[in-house]
Amino acid sequence: MKIIVTGVSGYIGGQIALQLKDAGHTVIGIDCEDCNLPIKLDKFVKADFASVDGLAPIMIDFPDAVVHCAGTSLVGPSIADPAEYYNNNVVKTIAMLDIVRSRIDQNIRVIFSSSAAAYGTPIMTPCQEVDPAEPISPYGETKLAIERVLESYHRAYGLDYVAFRYFNACGADSQARHGQKPGATHIIARVLEGVKNGTQFVCNGNNFETPDGTCVRDYVHVEDIARAHVMALENAVPAGVYNLGTAAGHSNIEIVAEAQEVTGQEIPVEFGTAREGDPATLTADAGKFNQVSGWKPEYTLNNIVQHAWAWYNQ
Repeated sequence: MKIIVTGVSGYIGGQIALQLKDAGHTVIGIDCEDCNLPIKLDKFVKADFASVDGLAPIMIDFPDAVVHCAGTSLVGPSIADPAEYYNNNVVKTIAMLDIVRSRIDQNIRVIFSSSAAAYGTPIMTPCQEVDPAEPISPYGETKLAIERVLESYHRAYGLDYVAFRYFNACGADSQARHGQKPGATHIIARVLEGVKNGTQFVCNGNNFETPDGTCVRDYVHVEDIARAHVMALENAVPAGVYNLGTAAGHSNIEIVAEAQEVTGQEIPVEFGTAREGDPATLTADAGKFNQVSGWKPEYTLNNIVQHAWAWYNQ
């Protein structure tokens, strides 16, 4: 297939592009930043995905699918500057979807990068797709808004889509071809960069209602997430919203302990204030996607930390 990947220079978009190429597909990448993947894409457009140049491949290259990873993606900054998030994640995405639906004769499948942030503070964990979606940050609100646009476009125009709610994408390519950029905000990246650079790790809060007082999250290897996208493109997965998670949670303190085991180094922890918009526990039941595709996570937390550490040390 011929597949457009927006945000291809990013962490998740880049890994998806790698695995699509590994599977033999044609990949057209779009990003505002230079693409530094270790493979050559079939085409790369350096542009905002909603600009004239960024939208042109949908019109002229006749893609089979658009994997939409581009967007602004941090909870904290979305609270401080919601306008950027609503513009980048909602307004621009709708502009792109309007171009896609104008090509409805091509039957383009859209795979959308949604987020666990759509749930807000869950009523129970692990979350299921039938649970209430009540975001507690503008970032989560923008992801949920596009899910609803996709569903309404599906009903009205026949737009084909899959929206994946990611639960803490982490790790690095198992062949050390790709990983997070320096200065990433994800906890595993921060812990390992702290070890590599000799800097202090500051944990965001230790007063949550969890066994050790630190946040509990569902960590999913970025390769497992990328593989889910390939499966959603290669199989007849029904349109809808799907969780991507492991149903298991690990606290921030457990992440530090795993990093100490992998690196063989003591990692001192300083506790800072909790971030606004962070629920105490967030884990996912991915049974819905497993039933329609057979997908399940292959990598453990130890694999995740090992692959990330290999990436930082290559």
